[in-house]
Amino acid sequence: MGLDLYKLDHLVAVAEEGSFTRAAARLHLSQQALSTSIRALERQVGVDLLARGPSGVTMLPAGEVLVADARVLHGVAHSAVQRARRIGRGERETLRIGHTPAVTGDEVTALLPTTGHDTRVNQRYPDELTRELLSGELDLGLCRAMPPARGLARTVVVRQRLHVAVAEGHPLASRTRVQLSDLADQEIVVWGEPGRSGYTDLLVGLCRGAGFEPRTRRNPIQGTPPVTAVAGTGGVAFVTAAPGPAAGGGVRVVELVPEARVPLHALWPQHTASDARDAFLASFG
Repeated sequence: MGLDLYKLDHLVAVAEEGSFTRAAARLHLSQQALSTSIRALERQVGVDLLARGPSGVTMLPAGEVLVADARVLHGVAHSAVQRARRIGRGERETLRIGHTPAVTGDEVTALLPTTGHDTRVNQRYPDELTRELLSGELDLGLCRAMPPARGLARTVVVRQRLHVAVAEGHPLASRTRVQLSDLADQEIVVWGEPGRSGYTDLLVGLCRGAGFEPRTRRNPIQGTPPVTAVAGTGGVAFVTAAPGPAAGGGVRVVELVPEARVPLHALWPQHTASDARDAFLASFG
């Protein structure tokens, strides 16, 4: 049984808009045409995909599953067309990499010489990174402890040593090294809320392993390099930057002992092909 990708597009639009009216406007279709398309898709699949009511539409479990898979299918189709077009034109492949703010541009740059391919790098927030990987707009995502969405694969590229960043003038700034237990009475600045960020949960777990429950505060300025999170605050932050002055001298990175390492993960759409991505990943195997 072959699924019509256009009808899947229609289902995704209804799911995202929560309304036939808004979805029809987005797709430049009449509501009747859109409703007919969804009914045809339901007949083809053999089950109801959404519940229609006076307050709008609600996706049923079968519809939610199909929408999730539809996003993967569309990304694979888009990547296949782009790959065929590039090969047919004799164009050189460009590795398109996105990275979350938890991974600095310097860290990404340090990895790039191993690829030997043209590369384009852009920072993306976690939700954007997932969406663009699934849609085929990115070939590879670099992040820390992000769980892979359906259709994405994940592996550890490197494990990097953690240190602690504090603002100049902070009592810990004069130290050459600190232990995890020294942070028990400190507010720790993180980039995502505990329970909603895999990386934050990883850091919280390290603190708990050292015998204390950390006090965390989400960084109010998102998208900046990790070392900047403590500027102008009395808090501390875990960073992978080397010990020493940072952020123009406004921040001091202090060695953390005993040694603790955190993973830098790669995410990619598992059903797409990319020679450049394969070469990148193989260089860390």
